[in-house]
Amino acid sequence: METVNAKPTHQAHYSFFHGVERNFDKAAKYTRFEAGILEQIKACNSVYQMKFPVRIGDKIEVIEAYRVQHSHHKLPCKGGIRYSMDVNQDEVMALASLMTYKCAIVNVPFGGAKGGIKIDPKRYTPFELEKITRRYASELVKKNFIGPGLDVPAPDYGTGAREMSWIVDTYASLKTGEVDAMACVTGKPVTQGGVRGRTEATGLGVFYGIREVCLVAEDMKKIGLTPGIEGKKVIIQGLGNVGYHAAKYFQENGAIVVGLAEYEGGIYNEKGLDVNKVVEFRKTTGSILNFPGATNFKNSAETMEQPCDILIPAALENVINKSNADRIQAKIIGEAANGPLTPDADEILGKKGAIIVPDMYLNAGGVTVSYFEWLKNLSHVRFGRMDKRFSENQNHFLLKSVEDLTGKKVNDVERQQLLHGPDEVDLVYSGLEDTMIGSYHEIREALMRLGSGVDMRTAAFTVAIDKVGVSYEELGIFP
Repeated sequence: METVNAKPTHQAHYSFFHGVERNFDKAAKYTRFEAGILEQIKACNSVYQMKFPVRIGDKIEVIEAYRVQHSHHKLPCKGGIRYSMDVNQDEVMALASLMTYKCAIVNVPFGGAKGGIKIDPKRYTPFELEKITRRYASELVKKNFIGPGLDVPAPDYGTGAREMSWIVDTYASLKTGEVDAMACVTGKPVTQGGVRGRTEATGLGVFYGIREVCLVAEDMKKIGLTPGIEGKKVIIQGLGNVGYHAAKYFQENGAIVVGLAEYEGGIYNEKGLDVNKVVEFRKTTGSILNFPGATNFKNSAETMEQPCDILIPAALENVINKSNADRIQAKIIGEAANGPLTPDADEILGKKGAIIVPDMYLNAGGVTVSYFEWLKNLSHVRFGRMDKRFSENQNHFLLKSVEDLTGKKVNDVERQQLLHGPDEVDLVYSGLEDTMIGSYHEIREALMRLGSGVDMRTAAFTVAIDKVGVSYEELGIFP
């Protein structure tokens, strides 16, 4: 998923897209672009609403669906497809615009897009879902809203690798002989052209991003923490794909996971929780509650209010808001979900001095690794296939030379590590790590330049607006 797998909970009177526009306008005043360019960056370029019939059982259902391309400053456009009864045009437009800014922040050369089908996938059999998905894909093909160089969808809430396989097969059958057909979607199974490391990409990106925040000694001193991840107490809200992998990487790198929250409630132990043992306990009992040694919270939200250094909301939107923000004790809040903090919460926590790491940067690991999958599909070769053995042979030669010169031998574990040539997953992790490190420092430099009173979210928006604006300037605006 290129956005975090969290169910949207928008109220009918609230325009998500206008909310994104308000954040955009807040940042735009710090950029140098004239009003016309800013209006073009902000607007959605193409909005495709469709309705199509599909036979479900003995009845015909008319399915409502969307695909929005927010920006064409880079091609292809990129963004997930969600299946949810909450899908509507406003939401899809908002998510498409956020994808533009997210891709710009992490230097992925795509324009933003998003798609959605207004269904509850749990109501349908796999065969019925396949029919709906294939028909949706064929509608996109008809209007040139999908293609390796046009628009590249991916999974999102309610979809996964299975649906991407159906889409790529439909596309290939309608575009016979197109050699790059596999690159029309990302998030596919590895056996169908997917890339290794995609499953854990967003959670791993969250870890890399927060780790980089914690490595800046000057910033840690301001909030009373020591530099580095090791020993930091972490609470994770949401144990889905993103939350689990984020928790796993924090734990493996020396942080102490003290709290975990799910929809049935939360658990807390100031001495630490073993994430994998909690997951196994939940598989056995159906709940994380009553995990040995932990304190239970029937209200999941209360877990987030317990003492910790780092809080990672990785599930639902708007979970930290005006009603509870003043009770949050974390000094660093990392938005692994989309929109877990409301503007009111931003203001309250900002006044308390907390560092809020925005979603449009922190959960960009998914689209970053989707970019790698797209490159893999266009090159038609697995990453590492051409150079793995060469690297191992070179490493063997260097190690042997050093051992001969010194008369000393390394042990077997060290030898294995030193001789190892990069596999695909090693290269994916390396590219993701480099992306998250470089992008964070771009945002932090903007934050330092803009001065006091500007939060990290606004700084991230200014970075994105600057990059998209420069693209339009360099492309030229034609009459």
